[in-house]
Amino acid sequence: MNTFAGRVALVTGGSSGIGRATAIKFGERGAKVVVAARREKEGKETVEMIKKAGGEGTFVQTDVRIASQVENMVNQTVKKYGRLDIAFNNAGVGGIMARLMRTTEEIFDEVVDTNFKGVWLSMKYEIPVMLKQGGGVIINNASIAGVSTAERLSVYSGSKHAVVAISNAAATEYGRDNIRVVAVCPGWIKTRMTEELRAQKDADAMIQSSVPLKRMGEPEEVAEMVIWLASDAASYVSGGVFTVSGGMGV
Repeated sequence: MNTFAGRVALVTGGSSGIGRATAIKFGERGAKVVVAARREKEGKETVEMIKKAGGEGTFVQTDVRIASQVENMVNQTVKKYGRLDIAFNNAGVGGIMARLMRTTEEIFDEVVDTNFKGVWLSMKYEIPVMLKQGGGVIINNASIAGVSTAERLSVYSGSKHAVVAISNAAATEYGRDNIRVVAVCPGWIKTRMTEELRAQKDADAMIQSSVPLKRMGEPEEVAEMVIWLASDAASYVSGGVFTVSGGMGV
């Protein structure tokens, strides 16, 4: 299935979880994939998985909190493949689960700089390339916490609300330039970020009570939403949020 033949997709946070699953699916469906992440070993492993699936990819080590590295990420994408058609700005951190007053400034800075500033910086350097080539698609990974609230997730939730807001603002600003921007909002997904939660003895009971579908999601289930949003099948979709949460928080 060559849905994205001739197109170039950039995935940040592509070293594991949702980013890895999405990068592999882009590769399987014909896109040339640039995997960006801080962790070099795991990022290169994702590229090898793409190749084993019959796709083409390359790795660019990137910390999305640092402007020069994000600029280099986009420049390397264009240098390698000549264009940038799709960007999945997925890199993010969870910080710690703690009440607002117990959150340190260090944790606040890490969460906000990665989750919000990282998305802003990524779009800042992706959009000029898309403007030059006449369009593109940007999908930003927010969270169900970006459209609802939860106890002990105040800073994380705030950063993800900001991702939703900036996605909608960018969709309004650049729609006339044929750039679609949307946000996806996953719920509880089996990733590195939820390992601590899944290790708790009452995790199953919590999932059963809070998720209508009564289970956690798989990274591939979020990836399928991203793939659809990036495809021509979603050509009239821009702005708004798309939840992949098993019914939680809607």
